[in-house]
Amino acid sequence: MDVDLEENIFFDMDIAVPLGIIINELVSNSLKYAFVDRDNGRIQIKLCRAESRKSKDNRAGNNNEDLISDDFILTVLDNGIGMPESLDLENPGGLGIQLVTTLVDQLEGKVELKRDSGTEFTIRFTVVEKK
Repeated sequence: MDVDLEENIFFDMDIAVPLGIIINELVSNSLKYAFVDRDNGRIQIKLCRAESRKSKDNRAGNNNEDLISDDFILTVLDNGIGMPESLDLENPGGLGIQLVTTLVDQLEGKVELKRDSGTEFTIRFTVVEKK
C-alpha cells in the first residue's frame, strides 16, 4: 500500500465522508479481485490539489463574498489483473461500483477508469469555500 497525500488538505464532513467511502470501496475491490492467484501486488492512493481559483458569490443575499474553488484529484490504482472490459461506469452492475459512482455524483465530480496496467480510478472534484 502506497499513500501519497498532499499536505494541508482539510475537508468538511460533506466531502470527507464520501471520499472515505469511495477509497474504502476501491481499495476493498483491489484486495478482493486484483491479485487473484498472486502473492503480492501494489495499491496506490493519491490525493492532490490540482488548481485554486478566486471568484465572487454574486447570488442575492450573499454580499458579494469571496469564494475559493479548489480542484482536487483522487487516484486509486493497483497493478493487478485489471477490470473487465464489460464494466461500464455509466451502468455498473456491481453494488460497490454503483456506490462509488453515486458518491462521485454527490461530490459533483467526474470519474475516469483506466485499464492499461492494472486498474486506475481517477476522480476529479471541486470544493468551494467562502473566505
